[in-house]
This record gives sequence, C-alpha cells and structure tokens, in this order.
Amino acid sequence: MCGRYSSSRRPEDLAGIFEIEKWEPEETLEPDYNVAPTKEVYAVLDRPVKDADDPRPVRQLRTLKWGLVPSWSKTPEGGARMINARAETVHEKPSYRRAFTSRRCILPADGYYEWVTGTQERELEVEGKKKRPRKQPYFVTPADGSVFAMAGLYEFWRDKTLPDDHPQAWWVTCSVITTEAETSPLAVSPADGPRALAEIHPRMPLMLTPDRWDAWLDPSRTDPDDLRELLAPPPAGLMRAYPVTTAVSNVRNNGPELLKELEGPEEGTLF
Repeated sequence: MCGRYSSSRRPEDLAGIFEIEKWEPEETLEPDYNVAPTKEVYAVLDRPVKDADDPRPVRQLRTLKWGLVPSWSKTPEGGARMINARAETVHEKPSYRRAFTSRRCILPADGYYEWVTGTQERELEVEGKKKRPRKQPYFVTPADGSVFAMAGLYEFWRDKTLPDDHPQAWWVTCSVITTEAETSPLAVSPADGPRALAEIHPRMPLMLTPDRWDAWLDPSRTDPDDLRELLAPPPAGLMRAYPVTTAVSNVRNNGPELLKELEGPEEGTLF
C-alpha cells in the first residue's frame, strides 16, 4: 500500500524530468518529506489547457488533493479512504474505472514509507490481543536516485452547494495505484533488515519506468484491456530500502531529516 511518501523536487526540476509544458507558479508546493492523505500533491497529466483554442492535450504539472472523490459521490467525505487503487481491480471498481480509462496521472515522489511490525507486537496480534503494534518505518526509493513515478488516477468532483464562480466549487483529487510487492532481492538491502520489498509489506505503489510515461498519460488510450498491460510491475532490482526515524510516524513531523538512513532499526522487527 501507499499511505505516506516524500516529495521534495521543485517544479522546475519536475518540468525537466517529465518534459512538462505548463505549470502555474501560484500552485507551487513546498518540499514535503511526509506527504499524508488529504494533502495537496504534485501530479503530471496530459490534458487540453482550459479555455485554450487548441484542443490537443498538453503535458501539465498540477496540484491535486490526495484521496480520490468519484464524480458521482454526493459528498467528499470518503476521499481520505480512497488513497490507493489496486492494479488488479482498478479497471472494474466503480470508483476508479472511469478515471482509469480517461484520467490517468503520474505522482512524482522521492520514495515512499512503509512500516514493519515489531516481533513482540506481531505475536500479540497473532494471539488476538488488541494492543496497537509499534512499527519500524523504512524508506523505499530508486537505488539510482531517480524520481519514483507512481501510477495514479485523478477525478473531478463538483460541490453543488457552492456557486460556479466559487474557488472551491470544483475538487480535483487523486489516488495511487498499488500492486503486489516485489519478492526479488532489493538492489541495496540494509545490513540488518529486509531483503525484498515483500518482507516489509505485501503491497507497494506501482512505479512506472520512463518508457511507459507517455503511454500511461496519453488520454487517447481508453481501451481497458490495452491499458491493463501498462500495469505490469517494473523490472526487479531497481529499489533500495533502509530504516528511518520513527518520527515519520507523526504527520506533524516534516523535514529532510526524516529521510536520513539509520544504522539499524529503532524498533525491533521481524528481521
């Protein structure tokens, strides 16, 4: 799954990476090392520019709210729960299938955080004792330092309680597509820790390699069977994972220190 990630690249850097043609300076976000659901996030998408004479799609950098609200939803209250869409079922789920065929995006990140439950706490869970487990966070990122391009969907929702000219009349929200975590060895493993992403968590965000970016963003591709081929996992051995401070578990903490690699876990884990 993906419930927290880091996004520190500036718009001008993302513009170069993704060949972005248009972005609005007033939508610039500060670097965020602890992106959580319902926050504003960067998204790369191909779409005609509003009110432009040319109907052709343009590669844009937009700010969206993380937590998808379907266009048919009566209220936006469920958005915080719809931060992830499963690659295996995204083409058929009512909340995602329309966006899957026509509103796809890339959510650029440095990497994502995932938590491993401590050994003693896992034993309590197995015994059915209701004690909240302590967990060790790991940061997962491309081993070569490149951008972590997460496959995403976006959707428009109209708040009918507001007039058309109200700035909050339209919501633009997004969701991260997830897939089964890799079981193959990590490109770089911690000295005392997981050897594969599946040992951290059974799910992971679907990372798109650069050769799939144009096809994924192309709004003219609408056939579900054709699009599902783009949901194949990336090649194995591209990622590294390392333990980071448990301070990241608190959404109020934010800063580059959250990405600092620790020599070993702060909390006991299964490894």
